[in-house]
Amino acid sequence: MKPPSTNSPDAPADILGQLPPGSRVAVIRLRSLGDCVLTTPALQLLKTARPDLNIAIVVEDRFAAIFENPLSPSIRALRDFRPDLCLNLHGGTRSARLTALSGAKFRAGFDIFKPSLIYNVPVPTAQQVLGITRRVHTAEHMAAAVFHLGVPVTEVPRAHIKAAPAQHQKPYAVIHPVAATPEKTWPAAAFAQLAPRLPFQPVFIAGPSDDLTPFKQWQTIIGAPLPELASLMQGASLFIGNDSGPAHMAAAFGIPQVVIFGPSDAEIWAPWRTEARVIKAAGPISSVTVDQVMHAVEQLL
Repeated sequence: MKPPSTNSPDAPADILGQLPPGSRVAVIRLRSLGDCVLTTPALQLLKTARPDLNIAIVVEDRFAAIFENPLSPSIRALRDFRPDLCLNLHGGTRSARLTALSGAKFRAGFDIFKPSLIYNVPVPTAQQVLGITRRVHTAEHMAAAVFHLGVPVTEVPRAHIKAAPAQHQKPYAVIHPVAATPEKTWPAAAFAQLAPRLPFQPVFIAGPSDDLTPFKQWQTIIGAPLPELASLMQGASLFIGNDSGPAHMAAAFGIPQVVIFGPSDAEIWAPWRTEARVIKAAGPISSVTVDQVMHAVEQLL
């Protein structure tokens, strides 16, 4: 069997039809909590179409718990896995190098990155794959790659994360008051004003280097491992936060949520497949008022 030509990337590749039963597939998704979570719908589609495949996810250790079969992001680990197909869903120099040196017969990645020497299965845009003109959500963008490889085109499901039962007994709201950059972060004072107005017990979460001292009168959880965070999310009655990875974790469990957006594109990064209200700032994120967020909560509940 010859690998597909790069001359017509728009045509469905049907690589899955060329993979023998039990073939190994390496999917590269190195980092970013939100991106990792939003990769799981594509993986679910791939597993449903070909449950016989041995699928490993090349991911950094800090995000490995999102996936069922993580693989260390090293060339040695990848080559030891001996993939028949390597699908790069990450993009960028490091993931392209991993793909190129994977030893896989089929090397697939989005054609927009133009690394013709790396990919012998170029993946066109999601719009081309799906036959649409509108902009697509990140989950749809990832799913388009597996559709191009031969997965039957269908509705893109909700993200999927395994979690142990939550330990909290009372109804509670998970609040994530931090974000990667200041322009994506609603003021701490606003979150503090919002918390006592909620109908559920507030539980504030943050990463190990974040400061939750403005919320010390409520329960705070700093630097929780991802499995613990997933368990907490699963049992929540509500999620409120900035546009960030934990919002996508909450969406994976179908938790109703209110997400406050600064400059990020809500059309691409909004909560996927869950009841949600997105508040997009018409200027700096601090211009969003507490009353706006509380109104969104009341609408949601």
